[in-house]
Amino acid sequence: MQEKKISGFSKLSKSEKLRWVATHFAEDADAAEQELKCFWHEDEEQQRVFDGFSENTISNYFLPYGIAPNFLINGRLYAVPMVIEESSVVAAASSAAKFWHPRGGFKAEVLSTQKLGQVHFSWPGDIRQLRQRFPQLEQRLRTDAKHITRNMEQRGGGVQDIELIDLSNVEPDYYQLRVRFETCDSMGANFINSVLEEFGNSLKAFVAEQEAFSGKARELEIIMAILSNYTPDCVVRASVSCAVDALQGACPDMPAEEFAQKFAKAIRIAEIDPYRATTHNKGIFNGVDAVVLATGNDFRAIEACGHTHASQGGQYRSLSHCKIEDGVFTFWMDLPMAVGTVGGLTKLHPIARRSLDILGRPSANELMAVIAATGLAQNFAAVRSLITTGIQQGHMKMHLMNILNHLNAKPKEVKEAVAHFKDKVVSFTAVREFLKQYRKQLVPK
Repeated sequence: MQEKKISGFSKLSKSEKLRWVATHFAEDADAAEQELKCFWHEDEEQQRVFDGFSENTISNYFLPYGIAPNFLINGRLYAVPMVIEESSVVAAASSAAKFWHPRGGFKAEVLSTQKLGQVHFSWPGDIRQLRQRFPQLEQRLRTDAKHITRNMEQRGGGVQDIELIDLSNVEPDYYQLRVRFETCDSMGANFINSVLEEFGNSLKAFVAEQEAFSGKARELEIIMAILSNYTPDCVVRASVSCAVDALQGACPDMPAEEFAQKFAKAIRIAEIDPYRATTHNKGIFNGVDAVVLATGNDFRAIEACGHTHASQGGQYRSLSHCKIEDGVFTFWMDLPMAVGTVGGLTKLHPIARRSLDILGRPSANELMAVIAATGLAQNFAAVRSLITTGIQQGHMKMHLMNILNHLNAKPKEVKEAVAHFKDKVVSFTAVREFLKQYRKQLVPK
């Protein structure tokens, strides 16, 4: 085997990188190289844009792009684009959207939109003296960053609040500036980080210039300046509600009242048991991430924020909640998230742009509403399946095609298999055995 360590990989051309990978990590280098190359975009200019998204790119990675129709959100009908590879997610979201459409659809309200950033610093001085001078410091920070914040302020955003936080009781000499931002329709990561780094420079200079500080008290050290992906003040609430009697049909074999009570109990279990809550919330993010990806936003940041929010009480809990009061069933979720509809991939990625077109060119607030409603729909569909038919029936029906592809089924075999498993339990073993018997019938005797 050839030596796999390499120096200067990033300096190679894309074709050279691809050839090196194929040569060192594939049994058939030519076949591997051709396979990876076939996923390059036929439009060279578009491929150049894709390559610019990341580093050391050698190919593109495809994921299914689907549509969940009939989402009635705040009285408006949406066809929601979703990017996800997991079987049954789009179908489940579509099913939930169809179920709630005649029952008033989804309501979504953006509760707040402020985002957070921090300047972390070490300082051996007297924090009381810095607090006394904080009004002057804040003015200095805002003035020095004006060249960065001016355009955002003209759009109605900018720095909303600056707070001095003392954490020296848990880490010696450790403090931070906690800054709240409004970034309008932009996710704002680059804007926030640029402002914070400027704040760090100004803070250090301000302390060094204070005559009241002497010796080491003038030596403030900036540890780091960075946004926080935890945005507890950038929150959207999504909900569905109807009379319990209107739930009739959620499960053909279960009365509406029984369904409502069992559903609420399942949600309560996710609120008290972190083992269940983890899987429960993963189901929510099946829907959330799919829309976030489709619109070119950062699903990793939104997931991290959501999981932190689910743990804010000291134990990991369900993000969604359910109540039954006075004969009314209500299912809702508060979800913090920071998304954008301008800048970044939302402008550069052609499918992200198309997704926003399909959604009607939404504002960031409207997109938050669509994402949260889709997550809640996915959660409703998953819990409905769990408490009625079980999750595997629908999931494995959708997974049937993956199994057939894995077993290299031909079009005729696929058609026969779909008909055969229409009323049967799907499993890898069962599908394999069906194909074995079907193919045996075709062999001339």
